[in-house]
Amino acid sequence: MKKSHFKKAMALGLAMAMVGALSACSVEGESSGTKAQETETKAQETKKEESSAAPAASSGSGVIYGIYKAGDQTWFIDEGDAAKAAVEKNGDTFTYVDAKMSPEEYLKAIDNAIANNAKGIVTCIPDQTMSQAAVDKAKEAGIPIVAADDALQDTSGNKIAPWVGINAYVIGQANGKWIAEYVKNNDLLGKDDVGMLIMTMDTVSSCVPRAEGEIAQFTADCPEFDQSKIYKADYDGTTDKGNTAAASVITAHPEVKTWLITGANEEGTIGACRALESAGLDKDACVVGLGGYMAKDEWNNKGADGTCMKAAAYFSAQSVGEGSVNVLYQLINGQTPDMETAVDAVIVTPDNYKEVMGKDAE
Repeated sequence: MKKSHFKKAMALGLAMAMVGALSACSVEGESSGTKAQETETKAQETKKEESSAAPAASSGSGVIYGIYKAGDQTWFIDEGDAAKAAVEKNGDTFTYVDAKMSPEEYLKAIDNAIANNAKGIVTCIPDQTMSQAAVDKAKEAGIPIVAADDALQDTSGNKIAPWVGINAYVIGQANGKWIAEYVKNNDLLGKDDVGMLIMTMDTVSSCVPRAEGEIAQFTADCPEFDQSKIYKADYDGTTDKGNTAAASVITAHPEVKTWLITGANEEGTIGACRALESAGLDKDACVVGLGGYMAKDEWNNKGADGTCMKAAAYFSAQSVGEGSVNVLYQLINGQTPDMETAVDAVIVTPDNYKEVMGKDAE
């Protein structure tokens, strides 16, 4: 081969080698870039899948607050336990707060729930005139709120948040009917020394219908009973204040030797029992509770003959606690629950309370 031909061949070979090298680099770069792109795409798809598989609003690790006006009372403790179980069933945690019948403590608890990014609030407010403030705070924070027992309402008495509680007027009627039967069965009509006392809580909207139902049904069933001997004693829902209120009326009417007493909640009627005992009038008295959660203690500890608590309208704190949480989760999930969910009651006595109340009678 001539020298010039050899040089041309060498140049051609080098050129082809460079083209091959450049080609290889280009393919490798494209391959590497494609792999990176594929990896990123897969990561995005995985993230999207994980996002779509995330728990719905009703489940997860959120916090539900239960803020109760008198968290040391048996009713609210039992209601809170039921609410806690319902919340944990949904995968969330429950924070129980006792507002201690204090408006300041209550609003502080609402603020704490908001500060801790609560998923929702179930609450029994100590002063219904604060309802709008509580609802506005929760609404501004985007936190659903449900009222338990005592409604969250405006100045006209209209509910401004869903409510779960007892069928107040009907339950009052049940108590009034039972007392009327007791009066007839014990030949107490027309007796000058027989008086009736209704324990009231006139500042609490859910309690007013209870007293109204009690009086309306009793007077309907015993029209001949002297209505001038039907007295009222207002209290704040605690046993101590119930005792004081009842004692005041009992002391003011020494002519009454046989008292028929019912009220707005169990604590008030238990307070009345203690007042009757102090006055030495418990033996012939008839007290009908409202709730059954303290009446059962009277019967368990003293027996039927050891207490003037003769009956009680039993309704389950579990029903209200569970029900309030169920309604709250409807709100959390974007549903529209009923504004009112009412729980009915049944009258229990020392003869049937264990059978009717089951575990609640323990």
